[in-house]
Amino acid sequence: MRTLAAYRFALDPNDAQLAALSRHAGAARFAFNWGLARVKAALSQREAEKSYGIPDSALTAVPWTLPALRLAWNQVKNDVAGWWAVCSKEAFSAGLDHLARGLKAFSDSRRGKRKGRRVGFPRFRKRGKGRDSFRYTTGAYGPAGDVRVKLPRIGRVKVCESMGALTGRLAGGSARLLGATVSRSAGRWFVSFTVEVDREVPAGPSPRQRRAGPVGVDLGVKHLAVLSTGETIPNPKHLGGSLRRLRTASRAYVRSKPGSAGRRKRAGRLARIHARVACQRRDGLRKLTTRLAKNHDTIVVEDLHVTGMVRNRRLARAVADTGMAQIRRQLAYKTGWYGSTLVVADRWYPSSKTCSGCGWRNPNLTLSDRTFICQSCRLVLDRDLNAAVNLRSLVAASASETVNARGVDRKTRASGRVAAKREPGTARADQTGSASPRGGAA
Repeated sequence: MRTLAAYRFALDPNDAQLAALSRHAGAARFAFNWGLARVKAALSQREAEKSYGIPDSALTAVPWTLPALRLAWNQVKNDVAGWWAVCSKEAFSAGLDHLARGLKAFSDSRRGKRKGRRVGFPRFRKRGKGRDSFRYTTGAYGPAGDVRVKLPRIGRVKVCESMGALTGRLAGGSARLLGATVSRSAGRWFVSFTVEVDREVPAGPSPRQRRAGPVGVDLGVKHLAVLSTGETIPNPKHLGGSLRRLRTASRAYVRSKPGSAGRRKRAGRLARIHARVACQRRDGLRKLTTRLAKNHDTIVVEDLHVTGMVRNRRLARAVADTGMAQIRRQLAYKTGWYGSTLVVADRWYPSSKTCSGCGWRNPNLTLSDRTFICQSCRLVLDRDLNAAVNLRSLVAASASETVNARGVDRKTRASGRVAAKREPGTARADQTGSASPRGGAA
């Protein structure tokens, strides 16, 4: 199976290469701002021409797409940026590509062709206020051995770890390099390679996965995940463990003088703390999802409305620190890699309010009720474990289920109604009460 994969490596450049990397990131930012100014000027000119009664066919053209922006840039680059030859042309192309993507997202959002929040018009980028990055798609770029990477106009830059996993695939012909993105995060430079690889997809679950069987995964805040097997994955709370250092660094930053060297130093310390938290969270989630995909033939999770959950000001920080959406996203492709199956329960399935023993439902269960007590069969069970067992039972109870992580129609119960696809936060057409999904993420 031909699929896309990404490899990210930290760079260890010397002083001259550091200056070249910053120069290329600045070139991409310059091209973005130049293109945005050109677009705004063309839009203003069109408005003025319309007021004069000029027909639409004769109005000034607006360079809205990447080819149009590139053509306009090549016509004036010697005048507006006489130094452009110092940097690779890919840096300027990357800036124009970012602008073209932003303009397309804006127009698609206005026309209703883009899901999610309404996207605003692109804004000018200021040095030090955004993410420095640029991309190579053509030219002689790529790994130069296992410990160095070749970047046009920059040179052979040393990396902090071996790239043997990538170079082995490229040398064996099982991978094809599609592009390289160079970016700066918390004062460190990284290179990310996008490659097309041949991956052998198992025809079915392995013997180990069949022995373990299906597993229900209940995600939450008190525990990161509770499995139907009884295993509890503790919530590491990486952000909570770094709050004291974040408060100290933030206080020092806001008290420093704007534009001073001390302010830049304190901003770097604040960024490093945030980057460390993000790396810790990323590492834990990847290990958890890989273990689930390798050890179980079927994984059942809920379609949680994370966007709505973070609106609760008392739980927003804790919910965001867990990375629930990342778990769902990673399981969606890792289950395909390792031959397992991902089943997504409907958002309205009451996994926490239903007894896993007899099916009795407690509609009055609140978030503070941490133990589920069945009034019918007298079952007493932890709330999250009860929800995980109910999720696992969906595999056996569903007569016909659609395995898809994108919310298409599926049956959540053997005798239940089909859960029709709908936008987050909307109720079913036949729903009369004020029903809600599970009583929270905890």
